[in-house]
Amino acid sequence: MLGLSHKNLEVYTMSMKLLKEVYKITKTFPKEELYVLVSQLRRAAISVCSNIGEGASRLSRKEKKRFYEISRSSLVELDTQFEISLILQYHKKEQSIELEKYSESTFKMLSKMIDNLRHSSFPTRQSPLPTSHSPLPTSQTPLPK
Repeated sequence: MLGLSHKNLEVYTMSMKLLKEVYKITKTFPKEELYVLVSQLRRAAISVCSNIGEGASRLSRKEKKRFYEISRSSLVELDTQFEISLILQYHKKEQSIELEKYSESTFKMLSKMIDNLRHSSFPTRQSPLPTSHSPLPTSQTPLPK
């Protein structure tokens, strides 16, 4: 596995705990839900983690924000689907205490990250690769800071 910086983010760590909890709870769901609700719940949980990772790797604030918004939307989807599973009595509310804790923490962190990107005036990191508009630096060209 790659040693990328998103793995050090608290929100990423929390989303992985959430993912683990989703898999744990959905193991007890009826077999007929394996390719329906179980699959949907697991995909949504995977999407939360994956979009945090992908967003962290993006160079522009706009792109980062978009992936974090997708991650947060997947979290809302996950919450809705767990509410459905409670109504269908596939698990008890007491079984999802950890899941709710991880969901709420992840949602708050993502919301804060999105707000910070929305209101930030600081540029995000620049690509180390030259573009067609930026020539390679020479010894006379000062490097960007």
